[in-house]
This record gives sequence, C-alpha cells and structure tokens, in this order.
Amino acid sequence: MHPERRRIVVTSMVAGVPGQGGWVWAVLQWVLGLRQLGHDVLLLEPVDRIQPATRAGFAKIVGEFGLGGAAAMVTPSRDSAGLEFGAIAQRCREADVLFDIAGVLAGSELFDPIPARAYVDVDPGFTQLWHRSEGIDMGLAGHTAHFTVGLNIGAPACPVPTCGVEWVPTLPPVVLERWPVAPRLEHDGLTTVANWRGYGSVEHGGVFYGQKAHAWRQLFPLPRLSPRPCTPALAIHAGEEKDVAALAEHGWSLLDPAVVAATPAAYHRFVSGSWAELGVAKSGYVVSRSGWFSDRSACYLAAGRPVVAQDTGFSDRLPVGEGLLAFDGVEDAADAIAAVASDYERHRRAARAFAEDHLDSRRVLGRLVALAAEGSSA
Repeated sequence: MHPERRRIVVTSMVAGVPGQGGWVWAVLQWVLGLRQLGHDVLLLEPVDRIQPATRAGFAKIVGEFGLGGAAAMVTPSRDSAGLEFGAIAQRCREADVLFDIAGVLAGSELFDPIPARAYVDVDPGFTQLWHRSEGIDMGLAGHTAHFTVGLNIGAPACPVPTCGVEWVPTLPPVVLERWPVAPRLEHDGLTTVANWRGYGSVEHGGVFYGQKAHAWRQLFPLPRLSPRPCTPALAIHAGEEKDVAALAEHGWSLLDPAVVAATPAAYHRFVSGSWAELGVAKSGYVVSRSGWFSDRSACYLAAGRPVVAQDTGFSDRLPVGEGLLAFDGVEDAADAIAAVASDYERHRRAARAFAEDHLDSRRVLGRLVALAAEGSSA
C-alpha cells in the first residue's frame, strides 16, 4: 500500500434513522471525500438490530454511491449486512484510522484494535454538557483525538466545559465535485431543513441551552420584514398548535421535509434549487458561542447558494459578509437577506468561493487524517 494511503473506518448512523437525506449526506461527505484522497474507506453503521427496512435502506445508499464491499451494518450480537462480521472485524484490525462520528463505536469490540481513534463531535456544547452536567457517557474515552464542528469549544469566550479533552476545531467537509454550482432555481426564497424540536435541552451554570424551537420563536416576525419569501422545510408536529398558528400568522410558508429532503437525492435537489438558506441554530449553540457550523449550510455554499445564518460564534473565526452572512436577531436577519437580494450574483459567487477556500473535503479531511495519525503516535 502507498505510504500515504491509509485504511480508514468511518462510523455513524445512516440507514438506522430513515428519512434524513441531509444527515446521510453529512456522513457521505467523509466517506466519499476520504476515498477521493485515495484512502481505503469502510463505512460502518453500528445498530442494535437490523430490521428488513433498515437493511433495504442501507443497501440502497450503498448502491447509489458505489460503496459495495466498502460499507456494512453491524450489531453487538455480530449480525451484519453488507459484509460478513469476520470481514468487518478484519477490516477494523487492519485499519489505521477511525473517524467515530458522535462516538457510536465506543465500547465495541471493533473499536480498540484501531490505533488512531478520532471522536467527531457534531453537536458541540450539548455533547460536552450531556457528558459533564447530565452524567451521560458520550463515548469520549478511548479516543486518541477529538474533533468538533464547534469552532470555539475550549476558547475563553465559550463557557462549555471541555471535559478534560483537547478539542480540535474543524469545518464540515464537502466533496465539491458532488455539489457543483446549481444551474436552476426551483425555490424562490429562503429555505432550510430543520426539526422544530430535537432532544436534550440542558441547564448549566444558570444558563438554558435550548433547541431550535426556542431560537425560531425569536424569528417569528421575519417573513414580514424579509424581501424574499421564507419557506423552510420544517418538521413540526401538528400538536404544537400554538407555534403552528404563530408561524402561519407571521407568514411562514412551511414545506414538508419528508417530501423534499427524505432521501439524499431529494435533499440535493432541494438545497441546490433554493435561492438561499436561512440557517436557524439551536439556541444552545447560540448562547454558548460554540461556533457550531452546519453541514447543511456547507452544502448550500458549495452549490453557490448564499447562506444567512444565525451566528453561533462562527463569525469570530470565519469571514462573513459575502456569500455567508451572520445575524444576531430578527432585524439583523432581514438586513442580511436584503443585502443578498441587492446583489445576488455577487453573493452566489462568494458562496462557492467560500466553499472552495474553507470546506473542500480534500483540504479539510487531509488535515484531519494527518492530525488523527499524529495523535495516535503522540
């Protein structure tokens, strides 16, 4: 094997959470990007059980992205799909690097044989607070490196505990060839893909770290201030009657993510065909100044679609104002949307340029592979 070509395992939930085309893309950016760099990559999804629907969904993803022989599901009882358990175990024994997204492989017998084990934190602030304040084992132990998309975790301005870990910030990678500049506009407004409620709000040090619902309520007046329609694909339960009524009253035109973004292909079409993204962050990301940066926003930018995003502190680390615009409140958001509308083509070009300069998977993942390997030998 070429000395720069490494055997790499990427672990995450993919088919185990159906209907999440955006999350599938977030994981595939790692897998496809590492393969583009010439590495031998195994996508491994640990699950409790392999149901027929899950097996079929996984097989479809494997087929669509040419991952046959390079992807598998596995259970603690050694049931598997895609590859036999023996082949999975051998791949792990021979692997050089593990990218363990959200720590899903920690505790598995497949974990320890891999010398460089990198934890990838995709929920910065919550990961650390659940671990420290709630006493939930987030699987941090046993990893030789810890990466986070919270660009400010560990910085003085961010109050989130580090849990005794040295967190290395990273932006989410995008395989630019898979996300070319979009030629056509299908949604003439600001879109995004989001869940109204997530999980695990936390109170720490007298501060409430909430979910997207808490952030979105502060933006209710935006459609009446915005020069462009606000048409998010928002998963909100009909039982949230008060909030559903408030969204309608203020002029939000909601799309169904189960229709427009359930599969990787649908998600790609939706993002690429949108005028711009309105990025609304969990309130916990905002109050913590974690610097969280969205893998979804990364896709919009790569497709040449401007992003107007709620500032989580990422503006401390990244250039904003063209292509990527940060806002702090509803009037600030409206001003940013107006700025994009006033010179859309300039902001479109700047969006793609930002992706090329900061999000290119070759650059992002090349750095992380080197850092992960370095950590295992330190």
